[in-house]
Amino acid sequence: MQIDILNIEGKKTGRTIELPEEIFGVEPNNHVIYLAVKQYLAAQRQGTHKVKTRAEVKGASRKLHKQKGTGGSRKGNIRNPLYKGGGTIFGPKPHTYDIKLNRKVKDLAKISALSAKAKENAIIIVEDLKLDAPKTKQFKSILANLNINVEGKKTLVVLPEYNDNVYLSLRNMPTVDSTVLSDVNTYEIMNSNFLVLTESAAKIFSEDETVVEA
Repeated sequence: MQIDILNIEGKKTGRTIELPEEIFGVEPNNHVIYLAVKQYLAAQRQGTHKVKTRAEVKGASRKLHKQKGTGGSRKGNIRNPLYKGGGTIFGPKPHTYDIKLNRKVKDLAKISALSAKAKENAIIIVEDLKLDAPKTKQFKSILANLNINVEGKKTLVVLPEYNDNVYLSLRNMPTVDSTVLSDVNTYEIMNSNFLVLTESAAKIFSEDETVVEA
Protein backbone atom coordinates (compact mmCIF):
# COMPACT_ATOMS: atom_id res chain seq x y z
CA MET A 1 0.00 0.00 0.00
CA GLN A 2 1.24 3.45 -0.97
CA ILE A 3 1.28 6.20 1.66
CA ASP A 4 2.35 9.81 1.15
CA ILE A 5 5.23 11.13 3.21
CA LEU A 6 4.39 14.41 4.93
CA ASN A 7 6.74 17.09 6.22
CA ILE A 8 6.52 18.57 9.72
CA GLU A 9 4.16 21.23 8.35
CA GLY A 10 1.66 18.55 7.35
CA LYS A 11 2.16 19.03 3.61
CA LYS A 12 2.98 16.32 1.07
CA THR A 13 6.66 16.07 0.20
CA GLY A 14 5.94 14.45 -3.16
CA ARG A 15 7.46 11.20 -1.96
CA THR A 16 5.57 8.03 -1.17
CA ILE A 17 6.52 4.79 0.51
CA GLU A 18 5.28 1.28 -0.19
CA LEU A 19 4.26 -0.59 2.94
CA PRO A 20 4.19 -4.39 2.47
CA GLU A 21 0.75 -5.96 2.12
CA GLU A 22 2.00 -8.95 4.14
CA ILE A 23 2.14 -6.69 7.20
CA PHE A 24 -0.33 -3.88 6.57
CA GLY A 25 -2.87 -5.54 4.29
CA VAL A 26 -3.98 -8.77 5.97
CA GLU A 27 -7.37 -9.41 7.52
CA PRO A 28 -6.96 -8.61 11.26
CA ASN A 29 -7.36 -11.56 13.60
CA ASN A 30 -9.17 -10.08 16.60
CA HIS A 31 -8.67 -13.13 18.79
CA VAL A 32 -4.86 -13.14 18.60
CA ILE A 33 -4.90 -9.37 19.21
CA TYR A 34 -6.91 -10.05 22.36
CA LEU A 35 -4.44 -12.71 23.48
CA ALA A 36 -1.42 -10.44 22.91
CA VAL A 37 -3.04 -7.51 24.75
CA LYS A 38 -4.04 -9.82 27.60
CA GLN A 39 -0.45 -11.11 27.86
CA TYR A 40 0.97 -7.58 27.90
CA LEU A 41 -1.41 -6.32 30.61
CA ALA A 42 -0.87 -9.46 32.70
CA ALA A 43 2.88 -8.92 32.57
CA GLN A 44 2.44 -5.44 34.06
CA ARG A 45 1.03 -6.90 37.28
CA GLN A 46 3.57 -7.21 40.08
CA GLY A 47 1.91 -10.17 41.74
CA THR A 48 3.33 -9.21 45.16
CA HIS A 49 0.00 -9.40 47.02
CA LYS A 50 0.33 -11.31 50.29
CA VAL A 51 -1.65 -11.90 53.50
CA LYS A 52 -0.62 -13.73 56.66
CA THR A 53 -1.92 -17.17 57.46
CA ARG A 54 -2.59 -18.40 61.01
CA ALA A 55 0.98 -19.70 61.07
CA GLU A 56 2.39 -16.20 60.44
CA VAL A 57 0.30 -13.81 62.58
CA LYS A 58 1.34 -12.88 66.11
CA GLY A 59 -0.34 -14.62 69.00
CA ALA A 60 0.16 -17.36 71.59
CA SER A 61 -0.18 -20.95 70.48
CA ARG A 62 -1.89 -22.14 73.69
CA LYS A 63 -5.42 -23.50 73.55
CA LEU A 64 -7.88 -20.86 74.83
CA HIS A 65 -9.77 -23.28 77.09
CA LYS A 66 -10.33 -26.97 77.50
CA GLN A 67 -12.07 -28.91 74.80
CA LYS A 68 -15.16 -29.99 76.79
CA GLY A 69 -17.24 -28.91 79.75
CA THR A 70 -17.37 -25.13 79.15
CA GLY A 71 -20.71 -25.01 77.41
CA GLY A 72 -19.05 -23.12 74.56
CA SER A 73 -17.68 -24.10 71.20
CA ARG A 74 -14.34 -25.79 70.74
CA LYS A 75 -11.49 -23.32 70.29
CA GLY A 76 -7.86 -23.55 69.34
CA ASN A 77 -5.46 -20.63 69.77
CA ILE A 78 -5.99 -16.88 69.31
CA ARG A 79 -4.58 -17.04 65.77
CA ASN A 80 -7.75 -18.79 64.61
CA PRO A 81 -9.02 -17.10 61.41
CA LEU A 82 -12.40 -16.58 63.08
CA TYR A 83 -10.91 -14.15 65.60
CA LYS A 84 -9.97 -10.51 65.04
CA GLY A 85 -6.26 -10.39 64.28
CA GLY A 86 -6.24 -14.03 63.27
CA GLY A 87 -4.84 -15.42 60.05
CA THR A 88 -6.56 -15.23 56.67
CA ILE A 89 -8.06 -18.29 55.04
CA PHE A 90 -7.10 -18.94 51.41
CA GLY A 91 -5.66 -15.44 50.98
CA PRO A 92 -3.57 -14.33 47.99
CA LYS A 93 0.06 -15.40 47.72
CA PRO A 94 2.83 -13.89 45.55
CA HIS A 95 2.79 -15.34 42.06
CA THR A 96 3.39 -14.33 38.47
CA TYR A 97 0.63 -13.52 36.02
CA ASP A 98 2.74 -14.26 32.95
CA ILE A 99 0.94 -15.83 30.00
CA LYS A 100 2.88 -17.79 27.40
CA LEU A 101 2.22 -17.13 23.73
CA ASN A 102 3.93 -18.78 20.80
CA ARG A 103 6.14 -16.61 18.63
CA LYS A 104 3.90 -17.07 15.57
CA VAL A 105 0.84 -15.96 17.57
CA LYS A 106 2.61 -12.82 18.79
CA ASP A 107 3.80 -11.99 15.26
CA LEU A 108 0.31 -12.50 13.84
CA ALA A 109 -1.13 -10.27 16.58
CA LYS A 110 1.27 -7.45 15.73
CA ILE A 111 0.61 -7.79 12.00
CA SER A 112 -3.14 -7.81 12.66
CA ALA A 113 -2.84 -4.65 14.79
CA LEU A 114 -0.88 -2.84 12.08
CA SER A 115 -3.37 -3.95 9.42
CA ALA A 116 -6.26 -2.76 11.60
CA LYS A 117 -4.69 0.71 11.83
CA ALA A 118 -4.10 0.72 8.08
CA LYS A 119 -7.78 -0.10 7.45
CA GLU A 120 -8.75 2.82 9.70
CA ASN A 121 -6.41 5.16 7.76
CA ALA A 122 -4.78 5.87 11.12
CA ILE A 123 -1.18 5.52 9.91
CA ILE A 124 0.73 8.72 9.17
CA ILE A 125 4.25 8.85 7.78
CA VAL A 126 6.24 11.99 8.45
CA GLU A 127 9.76 12.92 7.46
CA ASP A 128 12.43 12.25 10.06
CA LEU A 129 12.04 14.45 13.12
CA LYS A 130 15.14 16.55 13.74
CA LEU A 131 14.78 18.66 16.86
CA ASP A 132 17.70 20.81 17.98
CA ALA A 133 16.45 20.77 21.57
CA PRO A 134 13.52 19.36 23.56
CA LYS A 135 10.51 21.58 22.77
CA THR A 136 7.07 20.34 23.82
CA LYS A 137 5.37 23.34 22.18
CA GLN A 138 7.16 22.68 18.88
CA PHE A 139 6.29 18.98 18.94
CA LYS A 140 2.66 19.79 19.73
CA SER A 141 2.50 22.10 16.72
CA ILE A 142 3.95 19.35 14.50
CA LEU A 143 1.15 16.99 15.57
CA ALA A 144 -1.40 19.76 15.00
CA ASN A 145 -0.06 20.18 11.45
CA LEU A 146 -0.70 16.45 10.96
CA ASN A 147 -4.36 17.00 12.01
CA ILE A 148 -3.87 15.12 15.29
CA ASN A 149 -5.79 16.44 18.27
CA VAL A 150 -3.59 15.56 21.24
CA GLU A 151 -6.27 16.60 23.70
CA GLY A 152 -8.67 13.79 22.85
CA LYS A 153 -6.71 11.26 20.77
CA LYS A 154 -3.87 8.96 21.72
CA THR A 155 -0.84 9.01 19.44
CA LEU A 156 2.09 6.61 19.17
CA VAL A 157 5.23 7.94 17.48
CA VAL A 158 7.47 5.18 16.11
CA LEU A 159 11.14 6.00 15.62
CA PRO A 160 13.92 3.89 14.05
CA GLU A 161 16.09 4.46 17.12
CA TYR A 162 15.91 6.29 20.44
CA ASN A 163 15.90 10.09 20.12
CA ASP A 164 16.40 11.96 23.38
CA ASN A 165 15.02 15.28 22.09
CA VAL A 166 11.82 13.66 20.82
CA TYR A 167 11.31 11.71 24.05
CA LEU A 168 11.81 14.78 26.23
CA SER A 169 9.54 16.86 23.99
CA LEU A 170 6.53 14.59 24.36
CA ARG A 171 6.88 13.20 27.87
CA ASN A 172 4.70 16.01 29.27
CA MET A 173 1.93 15.15 26.80
CA PRO A 174 -0.20 12.45 28.47
CA THR A 175 -1.86 11.28 25.24
CA VAL A 176 1.34 11.00 23.20
CA ASP A 177 3.96 8.28 23.53
CA SER A 178 7.00 7.18 21.54
CA THR A 179 8.77 3.91 20.98
CA VAL A 180 11.51 2.52 18.78
CA LEU A 181 10.48 0.19 15.98
CA SER A 182 12.18 -2.84 17.51
CA ASP A 183 10.17 -2.43 20.75
CA VAL A 184 6.70 -1.68 19.38
CA ASN A 185 4.07 -4.13 20.63
CA THR A 186 0.46 -5.01 19.92
CA TYR A 187 -0.93 -3.26 23.00
CA GLU A 188 0.73 0.09 22.17
CA ILE A 189 -0.54 -0.07 18.59
CA MET A 190 -4.13 -0.88 19.58
CA ASN A 191 -4.11 1.62 22.45
CA SER A 192 -3.38 4.51 20.09
CA ASN A 193 -5.75 6.36 17.77
CA PHE A 194 -2.95 7.41 15.42
CA LEU A 195 0.27 5.65 14.49
CA VAL A 196 2.91 8.14 13.37
CA LEU A 197 5.89 6.51 11.62
CA THR A 198 8.96 8.48 10.75
CA GLU A 199 10.23 8.01 7.22
CA SER A 200 13.27 6.00 8.34
CA ALA A 201 11.12 3.68 10.48
CA ALA A 202 8.68 3.10 7.61
CA LYS A 203 11.54 2.27 5.24
CA ILE A 204 12.67 -0.48 7.61
CA PHE A 205 9.24 -2.07 7.22
CA SER A 206 9.64 -1.97 3.46
CA GLU A 207 13.18 -3.29 3.44
CA ASP A 208 12.92 -5.97 6.12
CA GLU A 209 9.66 -7.68 6.99
CA THR A 210 11.24 -9.42 9.99
CA VAL A 211 10.74 -6.26 12.08
CA VAL A 212 7.37 -7.64 13.18
CA GLU A 213 9.17 -10.16 15.35
CA ALA A 214 9.50 -9.20 19.02
